[in-house]
Amino acid sequence: MNRELTRVVEAARRAYVDEPLCAYIYDLAALDRHAAGLAASLPDNCELFYAVKANSDLPILQTLASLVQGFEVASGGELAWVRSHFSETPVIFGGPGKLDTELAAALELGVELLHVESLGELRRLAWLARSADRQADVLLRINLALDDVPATTLTMGGRATQFGMDPSQLPECLIWLAGHPEIRLRGFHFHLMSHQLDADTHLSLLARYFCQVRQWCEQFGLAINHINVGGGIGINYREPERQFDWPAFSTDLAALIKSENMSGWRIRFELGRYMTAACGYYVMQVLDIKQCFGRHFVVGRGGTHHFRTPYAQGHSHPFFILPQEHWPYPFPRPEVRQTQVTVVGQLCTPKDILASDALVERVRVGDLLLFPYAGAYAWHISHHDFLRHPHPQHIYLFPQEPAHAADQ
Repeated sequence: MNRELTRVVEAARRAYVDEPLCAYIYDLAALDRHAAGLAASLPDNCELFYAVKANSDLPILQTLASLVQGFEVASGGELAWVRSHFSETPVIFGGPGKLDTELAAALELGVELLHVESLGELRRLAWLARSADRQADVLLRINLALDDVPATTLTMGGRATQFGMDPSQLPECLIWLAGHPEIRLRGFHFHLMSHQLDADTHLSLLARYFCQVRQWCEQFGLAINHINVGGGIGINYREPERQFDWPAFSTDLAALIKSENMSGWRIRFELGRYMTAACGYYVMQVLDIKQCFGRHFVVGRGGTHHFRTPYAQGHSHPFFILPQEHWPYPFPRPEVRQTQVTVVGQLCTPKDILASDALVERVRVGDLLLFPYAGAYAWHISHHDFLRHPHPQHIYLFPQEPAHAADQ
């Protein structure tokens, strides 16, 4: 067992007292090492931003603040949250459907770059900037066709979606920008797919971005130097031993930048899931074990209202069993051995499934189930208050410090 997992297991066992346990545990030391390694391995002209939507917990942000170039936000709420705790950290703001109040807040709170989704949004931003006597720096988010790049399980571009502008609208936007000095075009933003697990395919996608931007600069005589390539690097939940090959990616990225003559550009990544997923764990205590129509169901405290990742991604999530020896009842302890089980939660819906047909050596009522890769798009995408069950504990393992717990 590696040192990160040992810390988490010890924290889970300390957290369980009498009440059945349900908790998120975040290993901030592991996050620190991972993020520092990502940032250090990127080429010199690349900048690493953290996509706050993946996990906006304050200890997560505090751990990352000194390791990344800045934060990417996608709502006025995220912007207010970040600025209330990090007044000087660079912030970039993307996402569709921005309100006037959000655009005005971005101007007021010193957002470095706004990623504009449409000509209509551009016009509203210009109107607000003129009213506030400010100038706004923007990237235009473009939805490129991707005929030659394999799609992933979550694709936001290369086809008709609500994200970004059709490339055919770019000439009209550039003509409009020429007459509106309150808006300064700094470059382009692309985020066409998420859950990318193949390093070579992702490099091909970036090469497509680089080629297209150079072509536009030549075609339209643009003086820009920013390109935001989004995030999109995924976590392999189905085969945890086969993750995205970041060392190969970062090495080959340096070669690609050189061969494509992109060394003079500021190339930005906004990683979310790949940054924080591996630092987080969801732990639930087994409440019941039952058999129905030939299948064994392990019912845990909690469920998809806390940990929606498996249902959202359509997979059976891996887990570890942490045996607990305490058994307070005067009757035999239910258990199953050497069989397949389906792990479910407490919700009144058959969709409340975290793992399906998982082979276990032994599991008993009262044991703890520990789900890894729960540090991103887990608690923060879940429907917390369905059935009004209590929220899980949130436990943060700080470097060389005891665990800090927070009830949420």
